[in-house]
Amino acid sequence: MKKLFLLSALAALLGSCSSEIGSKDAVSPGTGIGGSMARFTVAGNTLYRVGTNNLQAYDISSAADPKPGQNIPLNFGVETIFPYRNNLFIGTQTGMYIFDISQPNAPRQLSFYSHFVSCDPVVAQGNYAYVTLRSGTTCRNNNLNSLDVVDIRNLSAPRLVKSYPMRNPHGLGVDGNLLFVCEGDFGLKVLDITDPENVREIRFLEDIQSYDVIPARNILIVTGKGGISQYSYTEAGSLKLLSSLAVEK
Repeated sequence: MKKLFLLSALAALLGSCSSEIGSKDAVSPGTGIGGSMARFTVAGNTLYRVGTNNLQAYDISSAADPKPGQNIPLNFGVETIFPYRNNLFIGTQTGMYIFDISQPNAPRQLSFYSHFVSCDPVVAQGNYAYVTLRSGTTCRNNNLNSLDVVDIRNLSAPRLVKSYPMRNPHGLGVDGNLLFVCEGDFGLKVLDITDPENVREIRFLEDIQSYDVIPARNILIVTGKGGISQYSYTEAGSLKLLSSLAVEK
């Protein structure tokens, strides 16, 4: 049963899509590849899972015998978890938590960045976190669709830098100077974040329905209604389809 639990958790982690591995200064051999929509992630020998209102750590030093670590209560509407360096960024319908995981089995909350009630995936790179807020009946807000750029140089006091209007943003992924934002049925946006405080749209691919993405080493994995697709991309943001895998509903 314990092995089944661990395998199921890792399958859920790898089956989602966007990851810190896309950040060239953040690659870590002990970090799991998950998506901005992921509810599981692995850092070192610890697996982290978010429920609807909690964060649970598991020691997976022994794959055959995972041991529960600290269980931390959170606000309602917890949706996503994203690892970056020694921190976890947790997206909720009311804001973003930042946790220090220097002590892996005992995460310590550093701050909470509050926003309007909305669906909230998050990724981070360097001194900035990128948060998408979208309308949706389960997220209570039917009018808000935006990309927030948050200054995280002071992890204890994250600060909103700028907010950009979007169509209906879902998952997102970052790699170097490129930020990929999934616009659901509306398409996929490629943004230039050379200057994170002045984000510029490079391309809007309206024919690519997208839910979440993983950018890594110039390969972009996209999940959408039709299944999973793989693209190569350049520093200029050009995409070339490499393969597609249809997934039945």
